[in-house]
Amino acid sequence: MRSVAAAAGLCAVVAALGAAVRAGDAPQAPVVLASKVFTESVLLAEIAAGLLETAGYEAEHRRELGGTRVLWNAITRGEIDAYPEYTGTILREIYAAESRLQVGDLSERLAREGIGITRPLGFNNTYVLGMRADAARALGIVTVSDLVAHPELRLGLSSEFMNRADGWIGLKAAYGLPHSDVRAMHHDLAYRGLATGAIDVIDLYSTDAEIAYYDLTALTDDRSYFPRYEAVLLYRLDLPGDAIAALERLEGKLDATDMVRLNGAVKLERRSESAVANDYLATAFGARGGRRAETPMERMLDRTLEHLALVAISLGAAITTAIPLGILAVQRPGLGRVLLGVAGLLQTIPALALLVFMIPWFGIGAVPAIVALFLYSLLPILRNTHAGLLSIAADERESAIALGLPTLARLRLIELPLAARAILAGIKTAAVINVGTATLGALIGAGGYGEPILTGIRLDDLGLILEGAIPAALLALAVQWGFELIERRFIRWESATA
Repeated sequence: MRSVAAAAGLCAVVAALGAAVRAGDAPQAPVVLASKVFTESVLLAEIAAGLLETAGYEAEHRRELGGTRVLWNAITRGEIDAYPEYTGTILREIYAAESRLQVGDLSERLAREGIGITRPLGFNNTYVLGMRADAARALGIVTVSDLVAHPELRLGLSSEFMNRADGWIGLKAAYGLPHSDVRAMHHDLAYRGLATGAIDVIDLYSTDAEIAYYDLTALTDDRSYFPRYEAVLLYRLDLPGDAIAALERLEGKLDATDMVRLNGAVKLERRSESAVANDYLATAFGARGGRRAETPMERMLDRTLEHLALVAISLGAAITTAIPLGILAVQRPGLGRVLLGVAGLLQTIPALALLVFMIPWFGIGAVPAIVALFLYSLLPILRNTHAGLLSIAADERESAIALGLPTLARLRLIELPLAARAILAGIKTAAVINVGTATLGALIGAGGYGEPILTGIRLDDLGLILEGAIPAALLALAVQWGFELIERRFIRWESATA
């Protein structure tokens, strides 16, 4: 349990720091691995983490951080130390502008960025297009070129594939595909759409266990559009040599059959990635122990603490910022229109887009999520503070002035208490929105209730989805009830004494 382990390990960290200072050395930081938002990437990162731990390193795995660009930027900035990648992705996506670059040049090219690359892990996980086998037989479709004669087919493609340099745009041009009904979907949800007949063609990873499970036909890439996607591990060259050696132990150890089996153990047998990785490490490397999976109770406590931290910090910062700005907006009407306009503009930006916008400035993790939630919470508090102060009756203002109270005293003793109900309503609205929006923080490694929701979507596991959705809904209700209690007990008393 990370929350308990953090508290229990604090003393160990302090002791280690003291020993290191006495020894003239620094304490060893954990090696941070990351994975993309699909099962195979999570599994490979878990296996790599296990190898690091067998070499005596502490390994931290940040799961399901996003797509290629998010992880690539994170490793080049030093926010993570290693992650699983594919040679075709490096050539066609990361270095798409360098058309002459070949697989043999990757080690030298990556080294210029301070990044190392292992030799291939042993399997090629290429993109393919797939259909239900019965539908493909009925239409006589065997190759991607055969799709040209069937423009009526509906395509459901993963969001990253839709936008990658080696994805849909290039594939469509290479084959002259005429299809117009093309939807961006989560990769794992596309399988369900194909099974129910809602879509006809999806993009597949060739090592997906679902290909056999759903009886799908993988269409032959008859024009050899897709390159080989050999699985590798990327790592920072400033890692210690024995940590790099631990990662290199996975080179050539996994063939395609192994990877399909491991993916199936997670996706079809509903086993955790940690358990599957531990079994593989024991079989392939004789590693004992392995990484322990969290229990449901531990997972719930950790996610709750993470979610509460995201909400409390961002909302507290919004309150202490927006209320003074609301006061300023009343006292300076011209500036007030600008402040309200900017806050309103921020509110129009989709929450997911706002989170992504924060990454270049703040990287991944809790900080960009907190900043985005803070910005998203400003408008309700600012607007209600402004409206509450403006709604105070003129005779009440005049009475306060007649008493000879200074401006700040008048604001503190008269105006803010009279506007308190409106201000609290704005805070309550911001808090409830904040609780729900914070679930998106899991997309950039911020944790919280969004983490089990994302994992549940990926694994088609309703229980995991509810594990995040129900507590998030209950927390939103608890926050609303808490502010209503404050309003009943405090605001009425404050109004009566004002």
